[in-house]
Amino acid sequence: MTYVLIPGAGGAGWYWHRVVPLLGDAIAVDLPAADEKAGLQEYADVVAAAAGAADDVVLVAQSMGGFTAPLLADRLPVSRIVLVNAMIPAPGETAGDWWENTGQGEARRANDAREGRDPDAPFDPLVAFFHDVPPELTAIGMADDEQQAAKPFEEPWPLAVWPDVPTTVISSRDDRVFPIDFQIRVAEERLGITPVQLPGGHLVSLSHPEELVKLVVGAS
Repeated sequence: MTYVLIPGAGGAGWYWHRVVPLLGDAIAVDLPAADEKAGLQEYADVVAAAAGAADDVVLVAQSMGGFTAPLLADRLPVSRIVLVNAMIPAPGETAGDWWENTGQGEARRANDAREGRDPDAPFDPLVAFFHDVPPELTAIGMADDEQQAAKPFEEPWPLAVWPDVPTTVISSRDDRVFPIDFQIRVAEERLGITPVQLPGGHLVSLSHPEELVKLVVGAS
């Protein structure tokens, strides 16, 4: 079994570096996020090439990686898809429209207010993404100036249905970007799946790698 790890926006395989040694046979994919010509199909091409000749693949997708992972179901011998704090697309939906379609903005604002943060405060990645990540890793993540091109956010998700592949949804209870109640609702509405929960924020692979690996291995 080979775990193929797909990052979210920004495309940095580094996001998975604490998880890879715990999983063993695992490949962390770097996506061409800064390439203005690269869209979802190009992302899928890169993932397929990284998987190579692996004959039993578990796709693990973080955040925006949820738009890419299902595209590999008919290209690789995928035994399971594992979504981690992921965007779950609807047929024909763009990643740019996903936010309004799912009500993410309202859910985030309500969660901020509930937890005592100003819902109208300017976006701060330290508060939204890195609040529970070790300082030394936060410094590396914040120093990464890799940009995310717009093309994959503008393309309609091309599948008519979610692929017929066993799927697990893992959601972090302390995610400030995709609050847990929001993730549960979207996963149940769109996939009929209730997420498995674990502690940590959106970047749970950096903050709680052992807990995440336990759930990923348990699912596969």
